[in-house]
Amino acid sequence: MKRFVYTLVGFVGMTVAAIAAEPAVSDVVARQRYPWNGLVDVTCSVSGVDETTDAQKFAVAAVIPGLDEARKASCFWVMRDGAKSTDHEIKTNGNYHLLWDAKAELGEVFYSNMVVRVAVVDLHGKVQLWEDGPYWATTNIGAETPEEYGYYFWWGDTVGYKREGNAWLASDGSSSNFSFDSSHASTYSKSVDALRSEGWITADGVLAPAHDAARVQWGGDWRMPTKQEIDDLNSKCDWTWTEMNGVNGYVVRGRGDYISASIFLPCAGLGYGTSFRSAGSGGNYWSSVPYSGSNYSRGRYFNSGYYSTGNYCRYYGHSVRPVQGFTK
Repeated sequence: MKRFVYTLVGFVGMTVAAIAAEPAVSDVVARQRYPWNGLVDVTCSVSGVDETTDAQKFAVAAVIPGLDEARKASCFWVMRDGAKSTDHEIKTNGNYHLLWDAKAELGEVFYSNMVVRVAVVDLHGKVQLWEDGPYWATTNIGAETPEEYGYYFWWGDTVGYKREGNAWLASDGSSSNFSFDSSHASTYSKSVDALRSEGWITADGVLAPAHDAARVQWGGDWRMPTKQEIDDLNSKCDWTWTEMNGVNGYVVRGRGDYISASIFLPCAGLGYGTSFRSAGSGGNYWSSVPYSGSNYSRGRYFNSGYYSTGNYCRYYGHSVRPVQGFTK
């Protein structure tokens, strides 16, 4: 659900109209800097944020006089402690200062009657691909766009690791040269009974919330998919090998009433030891379900001519695509 506040940007005078909703944006003021250097300061107040629900972020758009459609702004920052932050997330209720580079967005132009739109939207996009199915996130954990690879996790890990140069770096800065091997994966060599008794998995046989990468990283009721749900991606969706912004992967599209809904799964490869393998040619994604043996868990693998559920070594670094809601 989106909530909008509109304000006219100009040197003298401005009007504000708001649609009341929760969470709500109010007290919006937008000012062009003078002499105008292309920067627009926007201040506003946010209320009604509930930390137990989906995380929220700011979205900014501008309507130029004479044009009907709003242009989405990407060159804006949330000012935090006097510094520009590319993190658009709304952390708490309170007052916020946004800085928009209108010159970079629109070119060397000046408008005295431009409408700036500030919205509160869900931080993570999601789509439902079949009736009574869960909502699938449109990005991997650690990615900002559908084609980005994101973070890699051993099964049961919640920290996540990103590839920089020739090394695996922990997303929280705790390690600068991580290795995906059996000595670093605490779930490796544990039976299903041991996983359950030690609290790694629930009585239902899925990763407990404290060990579910989606729940820990994104909060709310996001979680890793079950084996049944990654199986359903085969039986209830159509897979098309394609390229998005230069990245190989599959568009997974719903059928019937859900044919307009789709997600893109990039060929993000995997982490093995200190190496990075198969990026661009294969995709590896975890489920929340262990295999009956002690060294493997259920996951999804695909390449240009194959996609299926399988069993994969728990210390491998795989991607995670979260889901929300439950299959009925």
